[in-house]
Amino acid sequence: MYIPEHFRVHDHADAIAFMRANPFAILVSITDDGPFATHLPVFVQQEEGRLLIRGHVAKANPHWRHLEMHPTCMTIFHGPHAYVSASNYVTRENVPTWNYGAVHVHGSARVFAAPEDLQGVLHQLIGTFEPAYAEQWGSLTDAYREGMLSHIVGFEIAVTKVEAKFKLSQNRTKEEQTNVITSLEKAEDTAISGVSRLMKQQKLGVKKEGE
Repeated sequence: MYIPEHFRVHDHADAIAFMRANPFAILVSITDDGPFATHLPVFVQQEEGRLLIRGHVAKANPHWRHLEMHPTCMTIFHGPHAYVSASNYVTRENVPTWNYGAVHVHGSARVFAAPEDLQGVLHQLIGTFEPAYAEQWGSLTDAYREGMLSHIVGFEIAVTKVEAKFKLSQNRTKEEQTNVITSLEKAEDTAISGVSRLMKQQKLGVKKEGE
């Protein structure tokens, strides 16, 4: 990913927090016929100095076979994004742009289909997205759960490289950053207002009294 230095995320913790806040990712593999992508929710796990990405695909989805043949893959985490009008800038000689956050994660995948391993992934995903559903899942009949598990294949990606980019007007003045934040923060579309929140989290803009 092309990352000008002033848009590069140097804090690894910020990149991981972004990944966890935007877990509906794009898994990309290279195949003999070209790139193959799947949109899916994932679980980001840190353990013993390693960063792992875990999830599952439908058994009918050929992506797990691609991972089996070509383990090297990339997972794209995409977050809030918004059009930024040139009216936010102090001088007239400017052009509009687009602000956004994105993290590209490179790694090597392994796939698995053993029921106990799939249960582990499901428990992580359920615990992330709807902990209350764990009770319902546990109360289902063994036959139903086994049937559901037989239709998915799990994967675990051992991360080898993280490229994180927050393009958030870091190359503009504090006043202009504040103008951008103000213009975006009241939007009903959370993809747009989310950019203003991310800018604030990154300490951009003019600090107001009492903050």
